[in-house]
Amino acid sequence: MKKFEYVITDGLGIHARPAGLLVKAAKALDSAVTVEKSGGKSADATRLMAVMGLGVKGGDTVIVTIEGGNEEASAAAMEAFFKENL
Repeated sequence: MKKFEYVITDGLGIHARPAGLLVKAAKALDSAVTVEKSGGKSADATRLMAVMGLGVKGGDTVIVTIEGGNEEASAAAMEAFFKENL
């Protein structure tokens, strides 16, 4: 299992467009990806409505967990995604 924390820099947070991109990126991986908002709410990163339901705003910190498959490559891909898009 790999984990990393990321502070959302997009002022609007994880809204429809970046959430859709996140779901697409997560589905392309052979690992299970979970996004957790501080406070304990978490969502499977391949489920659009679940990700949007977290209510992540700009400045919030999320914990991304990657399990199974090629965890190293998947974690690197997710970190790169978050830095480029969120």
